[in-house]
Amino acid sequence: MTEQLRLMAVHAHPDDESSKGAASMAMYVEQGVDVLVATCTGGERGSVLNPKLQGDPFVEENIHEVRRKEMDAAREILGVKQAWLGFVDSGLPEGDPLPPLPEGCFALQDVAEAAEPLVRLIREFKPQVITTYDENGGYPHPDHIMTHKITMLAFDAAGDPDAYPESGEPWQPLKLYYNHGFPMGRIRALHAYLTEHGHESPYGEWIAGWEKSGRKEREITTRVECGDWFETRDRALIAHATQIDPDGPWFRVPLDVQREVWSTEDYELSRSLIDTDLPENDLFAGLRTPSLAAEPGN
Repeated sequence: MTEQLRLMAVHAHPDDESSKGAASMAMYVEQGVDVLVATCTGGERGSVLNPKLQGDPFVEENIHEVRRKEMDAAREILGVKQAWLGFVDSGLPEGDPLPPLPEGCFALQDVAEAAEPLVRLIREFKPQVITTYDENGGYPHPDHIMTHKITMLAFDAAGDPDAYPESGEPWQPLKLYYNHGFPMGRIRALHAYLTEHGHESPYGEWIAGWEKSGRKEREITTRVECGDWFETRDRALIAHATQIDPDGPWFRVPLDVQREVWSTEDYELSRSLIDTDLPENDLFAGLRTPSLAAEPGN
C-alpha cells in the first residue's frame, strides 16, 4: 500500500483521547500518519475533577465551552485533527438503584441513527485503521459503551454501498482495535517496581478492587512502543484542566520509571480484513510499504 496512512480514534468525551492511546497517536503523527480523533460528546455532564477548579462559577456555568477549549489545546499538543459528532454527554449515573439517564443523551440514542455521523466521517477521512473501546467501554460508562456500539456498526456500514447511501461514497476500513489504556499487567508491573524500590504506589487499591471484582484480563495483541511520547501524552492530558489535577495520582510515577517498566500502549485487534501475524507492534501491520515499515518505532 502506497497511499497516505490514516488512523481514526473514536472516543466518548474530550480527555479520553489523551488518556487512551495518546502517545501512540503523537508517534504516528511524527511518522507522517494522518490522525483524526472523533469525539462523540461534548463532555457537558462531566464533573469538574480538578480540585483547583471546583467551585469556580465560570467553569461550572460554561463547562461546554471550557471543555471545547481544553480539547483544542490537547489537539494541538498531540498534532492530531479532531471532529465532534455532536451528541450530548450522558453523565455517569451513580446510586443504587441507578437513576435514569437524561432524556436526549448519547447513550439513549438509537444505535443505527447515532452511527450515521460516524459513517459519514469515516467516508470523508478514509482511515485504514480505527481504534475505540471494547464492549464494556473500557469501563462501564454508558457513553463509552455506546461509542463501542456505533463504532462497530460504522466499521461495517461505511464500506457498504447500500448502507447510509446519502452519507458519502463507501469506504471500508481494514482494521479495528480496542485500546487498553490501563491493562492490569501494566498496573501490576508498575506497582511491583515501586514497592520493590521503596516508593509509595498509587495502584494498591486499584489492584485490590480488580481482584475482588473477578474480572478477566483482556487479550493484548498489539504493543506499540511509544515511551518517547509519554511526555507529550501527559501534556495533552494536563490540557484538560477541569478533568485532571497535575498534582494527582496520574502523574506520581516518573516518566523514566514508566518507560523502563512498560514503554508501550496496548491494543486488542478486534477486526481485520487483511492478513496480519499476531502479536503485532504496529497498528498498521500489514498495511505499510517496506520503506515505511523500516521507520523508527516499527
